[in-house]
Amino acid sequence: MTYEETIEYLFNSTPVFEKIGAGAYKEGLSNTKALDDYFGHPHRQFRSIHVAGTNGKGSVSHTLAAILQSAGYKVGLYTSPHLVDFRERILVNGVMIDEQTVIDFVAAHRHFFEPLYPSFFELTTAMAFQYFASQGVDIAIVEVGLGGRLDCTNIITPTLSIITNISIDHTQFLGDTMAKIAAEKAGIIKKGVPVVIGESTDETRPVFSAIASECQSQLIWTEENCQVIRSEVCDDGGRKYATKDFGFLHGQLGGTYQEKNMNTILTAVQELKRQGFHISYDHLANGLAHVCELTGLTGRWQRVSERPLVICDTGHNVGGWQYLSRQITMQPCRTRRIIFGMVDDKDVETVIDMLPRDAVYYFTRPSSKRAFDEKYIAAIGQDYGLKGRSYPTVTEAYHTAMAEAQTDDFIFIGGSSYVVADFLQAIQKAQ
Repeated sequence: MTYEETIEYLFNSTPVFEKIGAGAYKEGLSNTKALDDYFGHPHRQFRSIHVAGTNGKGSVSHTLAAILQSAGYKVGLYTSPHLVDFRERILVNGVMIDEQTVIDFVAAHRHFFEPLYPSFFELTTAMAFQYFASQGVDIAIVEVGLGGRLDCTNIITPTLSIITNISIDHTQFLGDTMAKIAAEKAGIIKKGVPVVIGESTDETRPVFSAIASECQSQLIWTEENCQVIRSEVCDDGGRKYATKDFGFLHGQLGGTYQEKNMNTILTAVQELKRQGFHISYDHLANGLAHVCELTGLTGRWQRVSERPLVICDTGHNVGGWQYLSRQITMQPCRTRRIIFGMVDDKDVETVIDMLPRDAVYYFTRPSSKRAFDEKYIAAIGQDYGLKGRSYPTVTEAYHTAMAEAQTDDFIFIGGSSYVVADFLQAIQKAQ
């Protein structure tokens, strides 16, 4: 098979959450353990950092990878979903797994895994761990796919666990309260392994404390040693931070929500240094300032054009939009134009209620079977006083917005990771 045929095989012969949602979710770790046994427990050949949470996992994971790369470590990075190319999920020092390795993995091992009928994520996790072991990484940053306790990444025993935050999302799998969701996320806490908690609430804090106590794991509360004193947007779209212990730092990622992520990252760096990782100020500064170049990270308040200013962001749930809606509203411009779509496991009405009323909307549908119909989204938007039209594809919505925009307008693309994925794929093809 060619690379394209191999990817088509992976997407069509395994249940894929991005395509079918709940039908791809497999509770339990039996397949994961069978694959792990078959490949000889590759995750035991490298150290790891495990990152869970409702929002911020991707930014925290990529930034820690960039910092550790800057410090001279060979770093594996496993994240999901991808936006343009499947291989974005599996990186070593910012370089995607090569196409031939993906082809060879499927060709060599399909005789074993096909009878298991694994999910897409179970299979790609096994691929990632085997690849990291074969590449001799010093450490891998492993982002949880969904939840934590029953996620197939949870076979690792990391050097450090991180839980970024908790908000209501994926309730059909994780529970319908903050406490229930926190318990699922806290399932990544391992015996004796320190855990950084990025944000907590009165409802989640007792859950983390109880599980960490049971596991005899040190809890490190970011909020008790808050590093960021203040931050502000820079002309280049990034953020400048004044911090308590690290002085002034420049972060390439410009979203207002990155201030919360920065506190989590700096707390994690302090713990890694305590464990013996050699991370200097220069390593830290370089990783923060060049995270996109070092890891290929896209879709986090990403500037695509200056005049008009075009920004895309993968924020896709209520927790993410609490920050995005404010930042969009604060953006100076003549006219705000928002290309917006969502998928079917999100609280669409609550998110739409957060959207600015003074924008022109281009309601659309990403190319996912789970996407809400653009006319349905437009109808809900109209109920909440939003004015705009509907478009069957993200590309059509974007081209229309650009044709109607003046140079001092602001165009935002988002609502779902899949909206951003379609947009980035479209502009890549056009280049």
